Amino acid sequence: MKNRTLVRGRRAVLITAAALCLQPFGASAEDAYPAKPVRLLVAYPAGGLTDTLARALAEGLGKQLGQTIVVENKGGAGGIIGTDQAVKAAPDGYTLLLTIPGPITSNLALYKKLPYDPRTDLRPISDIATARTVLAVNAAVPARTVAELIDYAKKEPGKLRMGSWGPGTQPHTIQTYMAKKYGVDILHVPYRGEGPMVTDLLAGQVNVTVGSVTALQQHFAGGRLRPLAVTGPRRARSLPDVPTFAEAGYPDDAYRLTGPITLMAPARTPQPIIDRLGREVSALVKSPAFSKRIEDMGAEPVGNTPSEAASAYTAYLPVVLKLTADTGVTLD
Repeated sequence: MKNRTLVRGRRAVLITAAALCLQPFGASAEDAYPAKPVRLLVAYPAGGLTDTLARALAEGLGKQLGQTIVVENKGGAGGIIGTDQAVKAAPDGYTLLLTIPGPITSNLALYKKLPYDPRTDLRPISDIATARTVLAVNAAVPARTVAELIDYAKKEPGKLRMGSWGPGTQPHTIQTYMAKKYGVDILHVPYRGEGPMVTDLLAGQVNVTVGSVTALQQHFAGGRLRPLAVTGPRRARSLPDVPTFAEAGYPDDAYRLTGPITLMAPARTPQPIIDRLGREVSALVKSPAFSKRIEDMGAEPVGNTPSEAASAYTAYLPVVLKLTADTGVTLD
């Protein structure tokens, strides 16, 4: 009886092993994923474009994957804290990062030592959208063009206080660039995120910024804020009447650069999971409903593949590093 039991047990093991061998190689990790909720880290507080986009992405992608995606805001240190948490997470697809360019590009030039290297510790899944930013002032500032703003800064040194969503971000870079090129006295005031910065901009605690169209456009119609120019090579779709810096007479490279908001994963995340996420995200972003949702935020949808996002990052990085170095901004 005991021998028969052993034989049956061995047969069961052999049958199970044979069945596993028949499964396509590499399919199991992708087919089983995701088997539990996924964390989506945002390296800034709630209220800004990245957070808004993350929540929309979590909702849409969660439905496609059939699993909950939980957004976690981990702000601080110019995006370093949240990015570092993503880097140190298990590379199993259950911790992802949605980030603006700063933590994975300019921070390499701004800090002598980072706790991570985005070039080797993270890998792109997809560029979700291109963020459009706009130079804007509080309505109390008597400037309606870029030229008038620079003239005001020269005549009233120390009166302009440029808010940013952290050290080394685009507003900080542009503030430093303007101060250096035009010899103007503009104070940089960093915040832990764009949401708190916009609150103080409306209250007049700071009176100028280069902020996301998403966060600022609702305040233009009411007259509390005034847009002067958008960054990038063309006008923003959601602000068609606002000129680019180049159209305003300032074609400098510092004002032409725009960057993507990118979904990333720890570098050693299995390729089947990266591929699955890449397909799902690309399909979601390119769907008419989600594309419109992104455009309504004041951003422009992208939704490229992992390989395309990686190539874009490789091309974009040296441009940002040179621009950052040229402005002279340093943080340590």
